[in-house]
Amino acid sequence: MKAVVLGAAAGGGFPQWNSNAAACNRARRGDQAARARTQASLAVSNDGEHWFLLNASPDLRQQIEATPVLHPSHGLRSSPIAGVVLTGGDVDAIAGLLTLRERQPFTVYASAKVHGVLKANPIFNVLAADVVVRQTLGLEQPQALLQQDGKASGLTVEFFPVPGKVPLYLEEAGGTPPIVLGEDTVGAMISDGKSRLFYIPGCASMTEALAQRLRGAELVLFDGTLWRDDEMIRAGLGSKTGRRMGHMSLSGPDGTIAAFSTLGVRRKVLVHINNSNPVLLDDSAERAETEAAGWEVAHDGMELQS
Repeated sequence: MKAVVLGAAAGGGFPQWNSNAAACNRARRGDQAARARTQASLAVSNDGEHWFLLNASPDLRQQIEATPVLHPSHGLRSSPIAGVVLTGGDVDAIAGLLTLRERQPFTVYASAKVHGVLKANPIFNVLAADVVVRQTLGLEQPQALLQQDGKASGLTVEFFPVPGKVPLYLEEAGGTPPIVLGEDTVGAMISDGKSRLFYIPGCASMTEALAQRLRGAELVLFDGTLWRDDEMIRAGLGSKTGRRMGHMSLSGPDGTIAAFSTLGVRRKVLVHINNSNPVLLDDSAERAETEAAGWEVAHDGMELQS
């Protein structure tokens, strides 16, 4: 199984368009120790010809152009993209679907909850129903990923619940949304029958069930949004903690690094990294600590094989 990181940053990317922070300005200047990144998405394939996207970020057009294996290769119009797997309904996971509106056949795989979000917003009707298939996946029910002609790709996907919250634009005014375990936020396990890849770009906490699922895994791409829970507040960038936004932090006794320390995962890669997170900087102390704990920090174009 082959995989390519299309984007490694959280919503807004790195540098974020309206950020004048030092790290974003380093990325803007082309500093090689502050490599620019687009918003989180992954492409996976069993044969190197038919590809499936895990989430469709707002930067999808740019990501396709930067990734030769996703370029059209026959006829006047074609695409090796056979499907899109959605792990949630946040803007940075679904907005890129609008880029794929030129009557190109593919399948959108999502939970009933996320398909409900798409159905409720008529702008997604630009994905013509006679061309784009919407496939609903239940939790913990492996499903074959199909090529555009309906043939098996050799890959399966399985959704499983991870703690999360409803998308920001669906939050009720004046309330703090609860962290829930269900179809709002899911992880995806992709398998070719021999190896497994876990993609979890958003996770509010490590549960015992999730820990058991990931124990001994070959490859896990996991939520790396913040270094510390009050990072945005300390930096003067907002009033929300990581927990309030539905994301674990990397550091601390309840953080991601500590949670994975006994799981025996062979390869651990951080994705969905906020522009405020110092692990984006190759020369930061936080990056050194993260790498010493056995983690890799994803970057756009990073190739993975499982």
